This record gives sequence, C-alpha cells and structure tokens, in this order.
Amino acid sequence: MSLSPALRSPRPGRPVSPAGSPTISPVVVLNVGGEFYTTSVSTLRKFPGSKLADMFSSSAKTCTDAEGRFFIDRPGAYFGPILDFLRSGQLPTRHIQEVYREAQFYDIKPMIKLLEDTPQIFGEQVSRKQFVLRVPGYSENLELMVRLARAEAVAARRSGVLVCAVRTEEDAVHCAEALRTLEADKTSVVKFGPWKAAPDITDLLDCVKMDIEAKGYQISYERYSEKPFRAKVAGFFYIFLFTWW
Repeated sequence: MSLSPALRSPRPGRPVSPAGSPTISPVVVLNVGGEFYTTSVSTLRKFPGSKLADMFSSSAKTCTDAEGRFFIDRPGAYFGPILDFLRSGQLPTRHIQEVYREAQFYDIKPMIKLLEDTPQIFGEQVSRKQFVLRVPGYSENLELMVRLARAEAVAARRSGVLVCAVRTEEDAVHCAEALRTLEADKTSVVKFGPWKAAPDITDLLDCVKMDIEAKGYQISYERYSEKPFRAKVAGFFYIFLFTWW
C-alpha cells in the first residue's frame, strides 16, 4: 500500500515546511562530483555574495541527486579544503593550484586573496603568467608546436620542433638570415619574441616546456647545433623533442 503524499518522507536535505513549501535543513549532505560532505547551511553561507552562499539562499533553485542530496558538478576531491576554509579559515598545504581554481569558481573572495599571496600562486599568476603574456603570440606558438610535433610523429618514437627565441629586436635581426635559410629549405621554425620583460631566453624555453607538459606531453629541449647555425646563431635556436612512447 502506498503512502499518501502527506505521509511520505521528504527527500534528504529538502524537508517540507508546515505550509508545504520546500525549506533547507540546517545540516545538509552534499554530493560534489561523487564525493559526499556533511556540513551546515550557515557554513556554506559564511561569505555572502559567494556562489556557495547564493546556492543555499532561501530563493535558490538547487540540483539534487537520485538520493535527494544537493549536487554540485565540480571536482569533489578539492571541496574538502574549501570547507576547511569556510569552517576555520585554514588554507590548504597541498594541491594549491587546484583548490585556487575551485575557490575562484565558488567566488570565495577572502580565500582567493589569501591563496594569491602564497608563493605557489603568486609565482604562477603574478610572475610567470605576466611574463608569457608579454611574449607576442605565445599561446598560438604553443599550439603550433604541438601540431608540428604530431604531424611528424607517424611511426616514430620522437619528433622534433625547431624553435627560434629572440629576446630583443637586435637578436631578431641577427637571426634573420638563418630564418630565411631554413624557410628556403622548407624547414618549419616556431619563432618566439622579441619581448619586453626581464626574463631571458632560457626562462622563455622553460615556460614553453612547462606549459606543453601541462597539456600532457613528454618534452625536452636542447640547443640546435646543426651547420651552419653553430657559430652564427648559437643560443637562439633550440630543438624541442616530443617523446611519444
């Protein structure tokens, strides 16, 4: 025998008020990307204006899973540090980059600001990323390098991409003849620079390696020493090696 609507138990986390309208229990169970957390609504509302506070406001439309738990479609592994900060102001000591992205998603401004003061985020967001933004066509060149490497990867364990890095206009003039020679030989070269920032060519090459590795590729680089480039443009041409297996 089925229960009448008035006698059925409400779904977890979504009790029904005497007037029949949905309310939010003071204690809720969250399903965050398949990870489960129990916390209080007051904790989630700690910072008014954040996305979490908005999600659990009285007028918000929330999503639930099959068991009636509040569902948030984000990586669950990094929600624990978010809750730790909301509860006690504690910052994470691991996976700081990932937690920083989640803090940005939930728009928890005090946490974002404190994380941006940590060496990991400061170095990446304020120092390194500001540098690569001053290198013209940096992101486009990374994509070009990957395309060239993949095109040469058929039946090969490794493929190489030739890079020319010139920090100043004077360097660019110095390398112009070598670039023309390579172009005449139908050799593809990805050219970085010139740029207006303090970091030198080695710093640029390290950034390229880091950002391509972040895409999941195994990569290394070394100075290009083929003739006739050994003497003329030593220090400007490098070969990036992609290892496929």
